[in-house]
Amino acid sequence: MVVLAKAELEQIALPAAQPPPAHVRAVDLSAAPGAARAAAARALVSACEEQGFFRVTGHGVPLELVRAVEAAAAGFFALPQDEKEAGAGRPVGYASKRIGTGGDLGWIEYLLLSVTSAGAVPAASFAASTLPCAAAAADGSLAEPSCPLRELLEEYAAAVRRMACGVLELMAEGLGLGPADAISRLVADADSDNMLRVNHYPPRPELQHGSLLTGFGEHTDPQIISVLRSNGTSGLEIAARDGAWASVPPDADSFFINVGDALQVLTNGRFRSVKHRVVVSSERSRVSMIFFGGPPPGQRLAPLRQLMGDGGRSRYREFTWKEYKSSTHRGSRLVDDRLCRFEN
Repeated sequence: MVVLAKAELEQIALPAAQPPPAHVRAVDLSAAPGAARAAAARALVSACEEQGFFRVTGHGVPLELVRAVEAAAAGFFALPQDEKEAGAGRPVGYASKRIGTGGDLGWIEYLLLSVTSAGAVPAASFAASTLPCAAAAADGSLAEPSCPLRELLEEYAAAVRRMACGVLELMAEGLGLGPADAISRLVADADSDNMLRVNHYPPRPELQHGSLLTGFGEHTDPQIISVLRSNGTSGLEIAARDGAWASVPPDADSFFINVGDALQVLTNGRFRSVKHRVVVSSERSRVSMIFFGGPPPGQRLAPLRQLMGDGGRSRYREFTWKEYKSSTHRGSRLVDDRLCRFEN
């Protein structure tokens, strides 16, 4: 359970206004080649231009796998706090309430895990003592028997990474890019910086009636693409171009896709990374899983020439993913506009 002092609770309290529901465009990834797929590609591009956010159906990720991962994650977060915190303080692993290095707080606990190109979750991402089925080896890595949670997360990460690449290939078609892997290769590379975050937002504490808490504060995702799934509990909100917030209705069958900062750069601002947040207003726990598709650390990022047009001006200077990612970790707050430092 997340533990916050009174002053911290006051810091993450939000006004009680409930925003209207968002209209989220749906894109069918299983559309047959030809007119149907072309229509899906156009719908995807329009969604990225209008909101930077959409949901996908026909994604091919087995719902049985999704539910198994959610159940295993809920089991992990139900462990005693001292067991979960055995891996706290690592670059990857378990953490609670503190988000990033800028002092942001949230009513949240989470696992942040690195993912290889094959979808594997390295054993070092876990503290052996935090896994209910794992035995600790002498070096602190996982010993046999292996943990079902880790195995499920590996299977899930591999499936969602394939789906994310499929989304980016459909996006390339809609943008008229060639080859088809013009963007997806950045996520599929052996050195791609892919991450998986498993969030748990516990039921809210007893506060004044109608109060809301910040689960995860207002921000954009720095990567190319984010693939989100939750356990059917509301709380996610997205901001429109005019800054107005809208709540995202839960969806038991779809995955939600965020345009990230890196994709905004690649499209020279044609696509906009969506500002979003999570609020806690329910007595029900919310579990969400987000796959972050990032490029290799040394990958140079700049607007794609095919999207610049004749004589087009680049809105962003060229930089590496490592450079941009480092800039987001230097004490910046979630709400900060990080891309402004790289504009021409």
